[in-house]
Amino acid sequence: MSTTDTDTGTGRTKDPAAAKRHIGVSADGELGEAGSQLSTAPVDTAVPGSFGGSRAPGALGWLTWTGREVVGWARWFWRQLTSMRVALILLFLLSLGAIPGSLIPQSGTDAQKVADFKDAHSILGPVYDKLGLFHVYSSVWFSAIYILLFVSLIGCIVPRTWQFVGQLRGRPPGAPKRLNRLPAYATWRTAAEPEQVREAALKILKQRRFRAHIEKDAVAAEKGYLRETGNLLFHIALIVMLVAFAWGQLFKSEGNKLIVEGDGFSNTISQYDDFKSGNLFSTDDLTPFSFNLKKFTGTYERTGPNKGTPRTYQAAITYSIGAYGKEKKTTVKVNEPLRIGDSKVYLTAHGYAPVVTVRDGKGNVVYHDAVPMLPLDSNVTSQGAIKVMDGYKNAQGTTEQLGFSAFFVPTFAGAGKGDMFSQFPALDFPVLALSGYHGSLGVDAGIPQNVYQLDTSKMKQFKDAKGNIVKARLLPGETMKLPNGAGSITFDKGIKEWANFQVTQQPGSDWALIGAFTAIFGLAGSLFIRRRRVWVRATTGADGVTVVEMAGLGRSESAKLPEELGDLAALVHDQAPTKPDTDEAAVETDPDAEPSVPAAERTEK
Repeated sequence: MSTTDTDTGTGRTKDPAAAKRHIGVSADGELGEAGSQLSTAPVDTAVPGSFGGSRAPGALGWLTWTGREVVGWARWFWRQLTSMRVALILLFLLSLGAIPGSLIPQSGTDAQKVADFKDAHSILGPVYDKLGLFHVYSSVWFSAIYILLFVSLIGCIVPRTWQFVGQLRGRPPGAPKRLNRLPAYATWRTAAEPEQVREAALKILKQRRFRAHIEKDAVAAEKGYLRETGNLLFHIALIVMLVAFAWGQLFKSEGNKLIVEGDGFSNTISQYDDFKSGNLFSTDDLTPFSFNLKKFTGTYERTGPNKGTPRTYQAAITYSIGAYGKEKKTTVKVNEPLRIGDSKVYLTAHGYAPVVTVRDGKGNVVYHDAVPMLPLDSNVTSQGAIKVMDGYKNAQGTTEQLGFSAFFVPTFAGAGKGDMFSQFPALDFPVLALSGYHGSLGVDAGIPQNVYQLDTSKMKQFKDAKGNIVKARLLPGETMKLPNGAGSITFDKGIKEWANFQVTQQPGSDWALIGAFTAIFGLAGSLFIRRRRVWVRATTGADGVTVVEMAGLGRSESAKLPEELGDLAALVHDQAPTKPDTDEAAVETDPDAEPSVPAAERTEK
């Protein structure tokens, strides 16, 4: 069964008669060429012999029958795949498939959250893993939808483009036999010659930016080609976005680095705290640059409903490009990244790094550094660990390692007013709470550890003579003594701040943005621009008077088509006014008679 395309989006009806009824005319073929090619969607034609038919005996008959069936099914599958209906289904499935990628932790984004999810959900975890929901965008099923959508769009665009180019190179079709069968129609009689009417109509239509020409006894004109241009641009933009997305996923890189004030960073993989990249990414693709964090500035709302909300949140840095680049100063703010080549440096987080000094029993400094603390809430209540791995000996002279579990609050509520939770994110009343351990930190085993947590499986907690755990809340400048001459730890008055930077390199993002804007403009054009045809026929009637007929046909029914035809008819009528009948002329001589309405103004839908 053949199908006839009735929609720019390749919606199909099941018979040609239904297609003609869709544009408001009967199926008797009177429009002929005039009603054709208002859409550039490919027309499906039947392939005789693709399905059915008897198989001849012998190997040759089997091969012929098999080949016919394979070709038939392949062509049927291709027609379905390149139809707009299937393209919309695939686009919907792609959007639907992206939902788990937003709701479920992804291994490419945060492997730790994926591990925590699996630990917390013993049943759902393995099921999600089997379905690839922890790596949605690289899963087989998501890639299959993505590739099928890409092929569908290509197969839809190529034939439509060639057909549209052919329409642009051709001329609007001639007028149908009966113009009064069209949705918008106007007629009147005039004393002007038919040639004069056609010339005037041709000039007016061209002034209105119609593509027009005279064919036989009528002027044929067409307008609104940008509708199909917008439609094609929309589909091409979708392909550009798909290619840009795929390119970006294959060659992207993304890493995070926590930097304390005064420290620096060089864009090499070994410098990152965590780093992930696309399958085709190479370390040679990293942009060579380095930068130092000079100062972080953060100010916060003091009063009102937005108390604690950041007002200023910026990092002053100096950076240089290449090994011997000139040092430059700049400020990185939230949503205002530093752009260096193909890389962008974003400011993503902030916290505090109290400076501590650890001494052994003899007063020798064995550790002095700023210790970054990870925020736990919006008021920067922070947690961390202090690890003294080398250079410490206990009172007996035995080499040990020290570890301190630490809580830091920038604004302490005061003793007896709750636990160690900050009341405000600024450094109004900083307090550091510590409890110490001694023994082995387990770092010599070669197993990676979290620098912000202590492994106390091989350590003992410091206790005083009464067996109580040694712990203290320290203000800046205060010291906690360790029992049995084990030494001390001092919370120095200098408190540094740290900033976390995310360095991303994702090629194709500019193309994806261009594709998105192009798709919006193309879609707007395909929705709001109307493609329509207008014909003006001028012939000599039986009584020798010129009869003017005007009619319009649109791609889809619209109330604006009769209005536009009425405007055009009024302009043509000005050049070829209605010839009054004898009775009408007599009426016009009567000063009390009402003026007649020109027939050109009586358009009908």
